Amino acid sequence: MHLSWSLFISFLLFSCLIYSQENKQIQFKLLGQDDEMSFLSEKESKSVYEKLKWIDLKNNNSLSFGGSYRFQAESFINENFNHQGAQDNIWYLNRILLHALFKINQKFDAYIELSSSTAIGKTNVSPVDKDLLAVNQAFAAYYFNSNWSLLLGRENLGFGSRRLVDVREGPNVRRSFDLARIDYKNETTKLTTFFAIPVKNKEGAFDNDYVKSSETFSGVYLSKNFHKYINFDIYGFYQKDDDVTYAIGTADERRYTFGGRYFGSYKNVTFNNEAAYQLGLFGNNKINAYTLSLNAEYATKFIGDKTTIGLKTELISGDKNRNDNRLNTFDALYPRGAYFGRVARFGPSNLIDIHPYINTIYSKYYVAIDYDVFWRYSKNDGVYDAALFLQYPSTNTSAFIGHQIGTVTGFNFTNHLNIELETNIIIPGNFLKQNGATASLFHSVLTAEYKF
Repeated sequence: MHLSWSLFISFLLFSCLIYSQENKQIQFKLLGQDDEMSFLSEKESKSVYEKLKWIDLKNNNSLSFGGSYRFQAESFINENFNHQGAQDNIWYLNRILLHALFKINQKFDAYIELSSSTAIGKTNVSPVDKDLLAVNQAFAAYYFNSNWSLLLGRENLGFGSRRLVDVREGPNVRRSFDLARIDYKNETTKLTTFFAIPVKNKEGAFDNDYVKSSETFSGVYLSKNFHKYINFDIYGFYQKDDDVTYAIGTADERRYTFGGRYFGSYKNVTFNNEAAYQLGLFGNNKINAYTLSLNAEYATKFIGDKTTIGLKTELISGDKNRNDNRLNTFDALYPRGAYFGRVARFGPSNLIDIHPYINTIYSKYYVAIDYDVFWRYSKNDGVYDAALFLQYPSTNTSAFIGHQIGTVTGFNFTNHLNIELETNIIIPGNFLKQNGATASLFHSVLTAEYKF
């Protein structure tokens, strides 16, 4: 614990020193390969940091480096919705990402990113908590022209609003795929077709397999932007997975997902609506499942520099009848690990939720407050966790799961350094109480991340 805090403080001091010497205009993105630093190619006088960040190899060739360090201190009270056992469970998560990008004449990219994710003080370590040393991404991309490209290798994958396919940034270990993908893009259109194999994370050093799994994921994703308030995504996915467990049992699954998204903004209103339907086979059972998500928010200056007031609601189907040879439980495929906040107690299957929220920004500070209320879509199906494993079986006829109240308070010191505190409290409803989960759960996580 003392070593973890020492590393954390050292990184804070180091970040402040480096920041005083480097250019402030580099824009860091979620994925390192998307960092925006093109202005360095034309800048004549570069700082020491900029010279290390981006190296001109002449003839439109370049080599760039970067990465991030993230520290998290996480704690629960009544972690399993009961008062049993010690309640002073606090652990520390550390994640380091280091990457290099080699670009040749705007025709070829070679990218590699190593990751190290560790957990200190946590008793039950999961695959999303610890991966001592791994190749998180390693791919080569060839650009046939300004429109078409081919990518082969290992990559973090995300589409659209990332409700169904996400990088999984919340947990300590990101999600990777070994894949082949072809992309087309112009000013208003982006089309991606791919075939991928999810990487199964292991705890050791360089022990994750390459292109070795019974699970596959493939599909097509089309984005079309007509106007700032008329934008559409249309997609079709196919997932093959063996030995999957739902409330009705365990079997091999072959699932197709077809969906669409309509999003944009009009004056001060932003909206993001999405629907998806699933069919296929789960053993001898036919799959018929769906989800509908509606989200609208209004921007004003009620508090601070900008205030956003929003409302989101989701309908996510669950299995209606265990004996009708049909599976109605929606599978969210590869969603965010923190789908309903970093507390991550409920996953996007068999749920109805209503989620009002308010966010405000003042200078470099931001605060978000949200309230979420959950019901079971079907009383014959259970409640699933963030990894889509059945957590609470359907042992009673109550639909109400509970209330969740969350806050996020953060401060952006620079575009390199951010500190954020998130808290959540979940008050059990009748369904959880009748499953023996009677105590309110409290969760907090302090996150500090430095990008370079």
